[in-house]
Amino acid sequence: MIYDVIIIGAGPAGLFSAANIENKKVLIIEKSKEPGRKLLLTGAGQCNYTNNCAINEFFDRYGDKGRFIKPALYNFTNQETIDFFKKRGLRSIIREDDKVFPSSLKAIDVLNVLIDSVNHAQMLLNTSVERVSYDADKKLFYIKTHAFAYAAYNLIIATGGKSYPDTGSTGAGYEFAVSLGHSIVEPKPALTPIYVENYQFSELSGVSFENIKLSLFKNKKKAKEFAGDFLFTHINISGPVIINNSRYMEAGDIIKINFTAFSNEDDFRAFFESLIQSKTSIKTALKVLALPRRFVEKVLEICGIDENLPCSQLSKIQRNSLIQMFSAHPMKIIKLGDYNIAMVTKGGVSTSEVNSKTMESKKIHGLYFTGEVLDYDGDTGGFNIQAAFSTAKLAADAINKHLKD
Repeated sequence: MIYDVIIIGAGPAGLFSAANIENKKVLIIEKSKEPGRKLLLTGAGQCNYTNNCAINEFFDRYGDKGRFIKPALYNFTNQETIDFFKKRGLRSIIREDDKVFPSSLKAIDVLNVLIDSVNHAQMLLNTSVERVSYDADKKLFYIKTHAFAYAAYNLIIATGGKSYPDTGSTGAGYEFAVSLGHSIVEPKPALTPIYVENYQFSELSGVSFENIKLSLFKNKKKAKEFAGDFLFTHINISGPVIINNSRYMEAGDIIKINFTAFSNEDDFRAFFESLIQSKTSIKTALKVLALPRRFVEKVLEICGIDENLPCSQLSKIQRNSLIQMFSAHPMKIIKLGDYNIAMVTKGGVSTSEVNSKTMESKKIHGLYFTGEVLDYDGDTGGFNIQAAFSTAKLAADAINKHLKD
């Protein structure tokens, strides 16, 4: 038997591809015992499956890959995703931050809709693909598993990346892509906390800041600036401003954090110098910054300053230390979180070798890539799952058209 389409991977991208392929012989091959294992972890098990912001606000959420993802997002938007689940009985809730969840707040309900949508397809679970190949003369793809070999006119590789390997995401799709002539951009963990040298804030775990400013330095030169919410944990630094921008960071980089409401260190310095003209204690004077009390106390401790010291008695060295700690706090990155805690993978199948309007390979007709196996990664907030759905729908549409023609 020759299938019209074989899909490797039963995560969001694989299942959604199958759900949108019409009246064709479809085979889904999944190495895990159950489909969608990683999906069940998203949003802490609540499944933030898309975002309700305007579709044109999505494009800046994928680093420098917004242009590649754009056709897929326009072809199948976030609102169409919400409608897809609504038509199948799954109601949604939209939070103030525009994150979209199933009203039950259970990821399994999203997964069940996807599984019910692929009843027309054959699914092999607990089946690892050992090898893929293409016969150019017969125009057929051959997929070899431990027990059998399967053939298809079209192949979709939807194996995901390498994050959360316990769910089955081991990067096998990269090997399949290479065997078919494709290039791989080096995979790295993304959407992850970062670990810094001489971390001094373990006891502040859980202390957070809204909309702080952060500058990233590479080889002593400012490379990028970010803004967003920030969080201390007991072993690393996190929060959206770190996680969403970890794609740009690597060991050896320096970040400088501005915890104040001032634009930069110079502006804060001018304010601080006037602030300490007061006769009050430094602890009292610093209350005007409206920073978390425990953080201020820790900064004073690190700088070796008694919180009851009158402002007028601060030395120049102490003043400069406080200014830097509050408005340009330097931290050297020693490593990023590994694949066990990274939400997605940066890198993957090179997008330069994939048609962004169809998700079809530019090298082999009938070969498609969808979801995280591709070299893109989105911000937190439902942007990665939406991209998985949108790239899957684009590939399915292209296959439907191709097989119809």
